[in-house]
Amino acid sequence: MSGRPKVVIIGGGFGGLWAAKALANKPVHVTLIDRKNHHVFQPLLYQVATAVLSPGEIATPIRRILHYARNIEVILGEAVDFDTNGNTVTLDDGTIVPFDYLIVAAGARHAYFGNDHWETSAPGLKTIEDAVEIRRRVLLAFELAERKAALSGSIEPLNFVVVGGGPTGVELAGAIAGIARQALAKDFKAIDTRKANVILFEGSDRVLGTFAADLSDSAKIQLEELGVDVRLNSFVTDIEPGCVKVGDEWIECDVVLWATGVAASPLGKRLGAETDKAGRVLVEPDLSLPGHKKILVIGDMASIKQKNGEPVPGVSPAAMQMGAFAAKSILADLKGRERTAFVYVDKGSMATIGRSRAIAQVAGLKLKGFIAWLFWLFLHVFFLIGFRNRVLVMLEWFWAYLTRERSARLITGDAAELRNALLFLEGASAVEALENLKQNDYRRQAEDTLVGAAARSGNREKVDRDRVR
Repeated sequence: MSGRPKVVIIGGGFGGLWAAKALANKPVHVTLIDRKNHHVFQPLLYQVATAVLSPGEIATPIRRILHYARNIEVILGEAVDFDTNGNTVTLDDGTIVPFDYLIVAAGARHAYFGNDHWETSAPGLKTIEDAVEIRRRVLLAFELAERKAALSGSIEPLNFVVVGGGPTGVELAGAIAGIARQALAKDFKAIDTRKANVILFEGSDRVLGTFAADLSDSAKIQLEELGVDVRLNSFVTDIEPGCVKVGDEWIECDVVLWATGVAASPLGKRLGAETDKAGRVLVEPDLSLPGHKKILVIGDMASIKQKNGEPVPGVSPAAMQMGAFAAKSILADLKGRERTAFVYVDKGSMATIGRSRAIAQVAGLKLKGFIAWLFWLFLHVFFLIGFRNRVLVMLEWFWAYLTRERSARLITGDAAELRNALLFLEGASAVEALENLKQNDYRRQAEDTLVGAAARSGNREKVDRDRVR
């Protein structure tokens, strides 16, 4: 293969993976580089975060997916820089990888609008690690409330806050409400999980703003039927462990989840091209980097407009289409053909809200409720990578639908984490608890719990945050 053009793909998400699949067994040598060894089906991350599915059911090793492609090698590593004139990629260990063609598909992360310190208190949902952390926080909140009620007799309803009324926020809020009112209702004795409050804050005048107005209204009604308190035109202006600030009002809460704001991978700026406010690279119509036809940027990292002037949305179907298009453009070059301009084909949108609840708009059709939910379910199973994954997910969903059970209700960590969290909640020595947490490498838990406990007791000013850090 030494005489073949070398194509380097950065990222094994939807864009990078679909580009690799389109180049499989073609007259090129492909090197796919990713920080993880697996591809994650991101639309189902919230199902891991809310204990319906296990991580292995929505993730598959990249090598396994591409094992049939004789011309593709997979490298576990992180790209940190590019030499666009010298045609090389630099990895975090200093390794230099040359290329003839480069496809950059490093994706995006959640953005906190200049308040990155909020992430400690309000995690977002983009990776398997994020999902497991959210699951841990949600389940631990119920466990701590049960223990406190059993030992002290003090019972206070739990408060869960979700910031952002897009698909991720709606899915998380609906799923947490379902956990509290159905899946956990019979498992706890000292507390009534059904009394837990789930509050969804959205800055605009409706949730799921990219959908038609009537579908958006339907989504809000379905959320409220599940017991979610939907608050529109509400901007979160500050977040501290144990509370969020909306306008001038501080609202106490046990768990805060971030589901708004997206920032492209910082690798976009390393390409030396112009980027938009979200860090997306302003690409040419053929998705190439301006001035560099052999470098293509796709997926959440690319900023390009459709014919109607609207930007191509940062959704998985767009990334998949871009990946296949980038591969097609490279193969066209090799055959001496003209490249075409990328055209996004909108195949519809959908969002699930809870058990048997969803909305969808596909090919001019507007679906609500159970029909939309079935459509969402079967479409997501169809796009899952691997036959085994599809079977497992279908079995899990079928079981969860019949029994309302969550089979992946595991809290990661150990007993030391639980004991030290309780020290804060029960008013024990904060310094002693903090030292114990540090020894167990739970610095994030330390700050969240210490400051949160102080906030709930009205002594926020007594907490030395710098000491916690």
